[in-house]
Amino acid sequence: MTETASADAAPDALAGVLRDAPFVRLVARDDGDSLAAAALLARALRARSTPFQARVAADPDPTPSEEDVSVTVGADAGPHAVAGEGRPASTTAFAVARELGADPDPVLALAGVVAAGSVPGTDGSGDALAAAERTGRVERRPGVAVPTADLADGLSASTLLRLPYSGEPESARAALAELSLPSDLDADAHRRLASLVAVDAATAPDASRRAATAVERALRPYATDGDDAPFATVGGYADVLDALSRAAPGTGIALALADEPSDGLRTAALDAWRTHGLAAHRALAGATTGRYDGATVVRTDASAATLPTVARLARDYLSPEPIALALSAEAGALAAAATEPVGLGEALRTVAADFGGTGWGTPTRGAARFDGDATEVAAAVRGAL
Repeated sequence: MTETASADAAPDALAGVLRDAPFVRLVARDDGDSLAAAALLARALRARSTPFQARVAADPDPTPSEEDVSVTVGADAGPHAVAGEGRPASTTAFAVARELGADPDPVLALAGVVAAGSVPGTDGSGDALAAAERTGRVERRPGVAVPTADLADGLSASTLLRLPYSGEPESARAALAELSLPSDLDADAHRRLASLVAVDAATAPDASRRAATAVERALRPYATDGDDAPFATVGGYADVLDALSRAAPGTGIALALADEPSDGLRTAALDAWRTHGLAAHRALAGATTGRYDGATVVRTDASAATLPTVARLARDYLSPEPIALALSAEAGALAAAATEPVGLGEALRTVAADFGGTGWGTPTRGAARFDGDATEVAAAVRGAL
């Protein structure tokens, strides 16, 4: 893999390369921010009638060619990259698209920002937020960021949250019934809903101190407006993109590329999001957890595609330590998430190689497949960090 300087600081430089490209290959890391960023670039290329190919990979590794241009998104690799380190990749892609003369979708860009763990209007996303507000595409309101009109469905499957009823739609429905919310939520109803979610996230029996802060990411959402808005809130859109990037990347690319997603595409996206979110929450609820110096290890039978979400949820809502490892002996896989950059991706790459596998990731998150004893692998990862 060839390391190169990220294009994040100079969108005009990448735009100059793409402007005259005969064909562009976009490869995005498997997260919602990278997926949104790749789609913003792809839409700009489509507007210029530039042929392109877009795909998602856990460990983006482009194959440079003299005949076309390859761009990695979410990884600082290859001759042209939108690394997404320091600020969301979507903010850079939004700027590149503008440099190419396109009118990029600010709602898609903001969804990428939220998927990256940032807040609309910060980390370079001010232009996207201003564009969305100026055109009436978004408006901040009280409440909770979910992608569905069915609140019980949204709360139980959302991976922005971890609540006592996460993974259990009927339990979520019972909790909501106690609020006696009107069918058409007004501002007061949205506030009561947000209060319930905030309290339940922070006071869950196994909640860490970080949970009270983590839940704020899903509160006071930016509601979307317009027939072309795929989901009711920017945060809900972000949650769907993040789930699809790992659970159904083909559907994720189709959704992010669509100017006006069809009802069938929205349904397919929500089905994949719901399945992924419920599986992640149920895996975490049934996991065996161990606390070590600097890391919490969650042992579960989750699939390899679900483990990164399990690790992130454990880091944000469960772990008293700054690093969470989600480990599945059945899948021969693990994922990790950290609160601060600690070189997770490189550590997992090294450890996995020692166990006959492969590892990848960023300074704050990563995953690995391995061939060996799961307990030994987990110990080796803790030692490497």
